[in-house]
Amino acid sequence: MTTPAHDPFPAGFFDRADPSPDAVFYAPTRLVTHIDDGAIAAVAELYAELGLDGSAGPRRLLDLMSSWVSHLRSAPGELVVLGMNAAELDANPMATERIVQDLNDDPLLPLPDASVDGVLCCVSVDYLVRPVEVLAEAARVLRPGAPVVLTFSNRCFPSKAIRGWLETDDATHCAIVATYLRLAGGFTEPEASLRTPGGRHRGDPLYAVVARRLG
Repeated sequence: MTTPAHDPFPAGFFDRADPSPDAVFYAPTRLVTHIDDGAIAAVAELYAELGLDGSAGPRRLLDLMSSWVSHLRSAPGELVVLGMNAAELDANPMATERIVQDLNDDPLLPLPDASVDGVLCCVSVDYLVRPVEVLAEAARVLRPGAPVVLTFSNRCFPSKAIRGWLETDDATHCAIVATYLRLAGGFTEPEASLRTPGGRHRGDPLYAVVARRLG
């Protein structure tokens, strides 16, 4: 895939080793987690800090590129899960609405404007080949002031991750995701952070980039 000339990404940035349809790759049901317990706890802690789980009261959330678990400590009022595998989405106990959709094929979200209180995307942003379009849609469906929360680690399916992600380090990944959000428009300045402890921590790192929908 070649990026437009005005984009800050070089030609081939969004290429993948396996360019076959994602529906084929994600057809097998994988009821597993793709980060360790420490990183999962960090995701849940971040969501709680942002007031996105059930403890903060009723919320309508959208979990993009979702699966059988959404890493919230408690269920929000409504949780729309959008992913590639129907069986995985059906197994998500917090989901109140399920959408099977390949965002690399169709980045348009089938939700009304300003209809959700948060958009989540956990350990999946590295697979998007049209991330700016997807995040522009996230801005459209978010209510003013509501956050988009993009979390990721250093693990992935390398055949499906984009080339630009595989060839850069963790700090650059944060910068890449922040650039996606700026290009999408409609958000506050993105804030990136490492959510797992440094030093002697030997588990999976968990990074987050968060921005809020402008009014």
